[in-house]
Amino acid sequence: MNFHSIAAIYKFEMARTWRTIGQSIASPVISTVLYFVVFGSAIGQRIDAIDGVSYGAFIVPGLIMLSVLTQSVSNASFGIYFPRFSGTIYEILSAPISYLEIIAGYVGAAASKSLIVGLIILATAGFFVPLEIKHPLVMLLFLVLTSVTFSLFGFIIGIWADGFEKLQIIPLLIITPLAFLGGSFYSINMLPPFWKALSLANPVVYLISGFRWSFYESSDVSVGLSLLVISIILVACILLIAWIFKTGYRLKP
Repeated sequence: MNFHSIAAIYKFEMARTWRTIGQSIASPVISTVLYFVVFGSAIGQRIDAIDGVSYGAFIVPGLIMLSVLTQSVSNASFGIYFPRFSGTIYEILSAPISYLEIIAGYVGAAASKSLIVGLIILATAGFFVPLEIKHPLVMLLFLVLTSVTFSLFGFIIGIWADGFEKLQIIPLLIITPLAFLGGSFYSINMLPPFWKALSLANPVVYLISGFRWSFYESSDVSVGLSLLVISIILVACILLIAWIFKTGYRLKP
C-alpha cells in the first residue's frame, strides 16, 4: 500500500475544500441552521413531543444525516469528475499507484469533508435545542459508515456522469427526496399502514432511524437492521467500483 500516493490525493482534495470553504462548509451548515430555526423553533413549539423527545431535538439526527448524505455524494462525484473533465485522470491512472489507493484518496477526502460538516451541524444544534447522545460510539459509527458509503456512491456517479447536469440529477432528484421521505422530520410510525410499509422500501429510513437511536434510543426499525442495510449498500458500491476499474468504464478512451 503506497500511503504517500493516498496522502497526496487526499491533501489535494482537502486543500480544494479550504480554498472554497464558503461553499464546502459554510453553505450546508447555514442551510441546516435555517431548518432548525424554521422547524425546530417556529413550528416545533406547536408540535407535541415524539417518543418523549421534543420535536426540535427529534429532527436533529435527520437533518445531520440529510447533510452528510448530500455532501458525501456531491463531494465525491465532483472530486473524481473534474480530473476526468480536465483530462488529468490519465496522469493518475498511469502513475505507479493502484486503483485501491486512488479510491482511498478521493473517497477518504470526500468522507472527511462530510464528517466535518456533520460534526459542525451537531455542535451548532446544541445552541438551538437540548441534545442528548446516549450512545456516542454508535453515533460515530453511523456517521462514518454513511459518509464512506455514500462517498463511494458519489464516486460512481462522478465516473458515470458525462456532464455537469448529470452530476446533480442523482443528489437533487433521488438522494434529497429519499432523505426527506425517510423520516428526517417525522417518525414513519406516525404514517398510515400503507405508507409506513412503502416507507420501509426507502433505504434512507434505516440510516436515519439507526442514527436517531444513538441519540434517544428511539427508532422506527431495529439498529441491527439499520447496520445490515448500510452494510449491503457499502458492499454493493465496492463491487460496482471494482467492476468499473476492471473494465475501465468511462475511465479509458
